[in-house]
Amino acid sequence: MGTSIDGLASGLNTTSIIDSLMAVEALPQQQLQSKVATDQSMINALGSLNTRLTVLGSLASAASAPGATNLYTATTNNPAFTATASTTATTGSIDVTVTQLSSTKVGVTQALTAWPTDASGNPAHLTLVDKTGKATEITPASTSLDDVVNAVNAAGGGATAVKVPAGNGTYRLQFTSTTGGAAGDFQAYQGTAADVTAGTATDLFAAPTAAVVKPAADAQAVLYAGTAAQQTITSSSNTFSDVVPGVSVTATAVSSSPVTVTVASDTAGISKKASDLVSSVNDLLGYIASSSAVTTTTSSTGVASAQGGIFTGNSSVRAAGDAVTEAVVAPVNGKSPSEYGIIIQQDGTFTFDSTKFASALAADPAGTQSALSQIATRIATATTNASDPVIGSIPQLIKGQQSEVSDLNNQISDWDTRLADRRTALKAVYTNMEVLLGGLKSQASWLTGQLSSLSSSSSSSSSSSSGN
Repeated sequence: MGTSIDGLASGLNTTSIIDSLMAVEALPQQQLQSKVATDQSMINALGSLNTRLTVLGSLASAASAPGATNLYTATTNNPAFTATASTTATTGSIDVTVTQLSSTKVGVTQALTAWPTDASGNPAHLTLVDKTGKATEITPASTSLDDVVNAVNAAGGGATAVKVPAGNGTYRLQFTSTTGGAAGDFQAYQGTAADVTAGTATDLFAAPTAAVVKPAADAQAVLYAGTAAQQTITSSSNTFSDVVPGVSVTATAVSSSPVTVTVASDTAGISKKASDLVSSVNDLLGYIASSSAVTTTTSSTGVASAQGGIFTGNSSVRAAGDAVTEAVVAPVNGKSPSEYGIIIQQDGTFTFDSTKFASALAADPAGTQSALSQIATRIATATTNASDPVIGSIPQLIKGQQSEVSDLNNQISDWDTRLADRRTALKAVYTNMEVLLGGLKSQASWLTGQLSSLSSSSSSSSSSSSGN
């Protein structure tokens, strides 16, 4: 249990005195804490810078990838048809006539109240045979049509089943292929796989009131219809891939006349890649500039003072920004990037002139795309050199700051122990002082009492002598 020592003998506020002394003793630790705060601010700022470098690097890498600027649009003159173009496409047009849409086979059995049994009285086996001739034999758990449906769906035999009401308490079993187009054709039999092979199994879709509702069929399209070069292409779905290299067409209806598919360069898409790249460059350079700016303030007495930004004088940060700037402004194929609409401003940022870029793209598509790709490649290299987790200059700065913060925190922790020991020592000194002062006061009081006693005795002796 602690005991207060304030003023026990001296009357001094010793706690306040110790606190004042400790405030002086703690000044070196406070300086270390201030340094940690400054370093942490630098770490946060460098982290934001590295994030911007990484984002810019990702955009640049994507824009410089092979074929990244080979963007095309594909359109048709019929709303029932849509077309898409990949980076392997080329400009041009082609006529396509779709004569048949694809269909997935659907077949239904005759109306049933229960699944039939075989000669032994057990639920009859059911066999599905797919397009390749593979037979999947299914044994229902009972004659319940629900059990038949469950058994078919669990078998994975190329078709699924569902029970459909047929009136008067009866149901049909509807079978649907799991694969679209002609490849999904299948047959359904009552009987074992051996019965199917022997030809003694019952075709479930051949009964008088059974039916194949939809046959399995591929979609069909014709190119160069009505000419000697006419050719038919098929698809298991209603999408015809690579009608010409890099161009796919999807139909929702057959066409009574040829549908024209037109492929053109995607000027807007390519322009957006360039615009996004310039915007990201400006975001990076703007952040470096604002974090490096020197601000001047004037005090109430008229004294001016300057305060640098957190990146002011940081050569590594400046080098990263300069490398990105150089990557953008350097000539490409002997031409200034300004000829492609990428223009540097007085403040070091860039503007993107989409009209000028579109004009350059129209005049020289391959050259303009190549220029954009080369600029993006240079930017990607500059950002990688600055932001690579292993060798990047900015991550190395961050690691150095983090190491310094760790060392400073260890020193601060040591100071906690040192200051605690110092406070204990000061408390002991002042406690001893109070004890000594208390002892002196006790002695003084005793001496005062003794002197008072001597004075009284002397006075009494004098009075006795006078009386005699």
